Amino acid sequence: MRQLPRDAIDRPGRKRPGLLSCGLLVVAFAGPAAAQVERTSDYLARMDTDGDGRVSQDEYVAWMGYAFERMDRNGDGVLSPEEQPGGKGKPISLEEHRRRLAERFVRQDANGDGYLDARELAAPPR
Repeated sequence: MRQLPRDAIDRPGRKRPGLLSCGLLVVAFAGPAAAQVERTSDYLARMDTDGDGRVSQDEYVAWMGYAFERMDRNGDGVLSPEEQPGGKGKPISLEEHRRRLAERFVRQDANGDGYLDARELAAPPR
């Protein structure tokens, strides 16, 4: 599993580095202060803000959306090419980013119950 800095895994909604959805953009993690999430259950526990043992679409979008906030340096709700790794790519709005995350959530929800459990979170992208 990838090592994440402690502040990157504590709470969704906090500005922190990480992975942007759909493999569009990746921000590298580094540093000795990294904490490691070793089991899917640990990852689920960090995403599951209401503690019900499963991840709702809202929890998923909030957790996975953190990189956008971090990368949107001017705070205008759009990642311009200059704000994206390599300085390339089409502009991406926060709304578009959230829509893509929601679509990804639906694809990962193999049993169609509207939630992701540990097994669905650990499954390869569908």
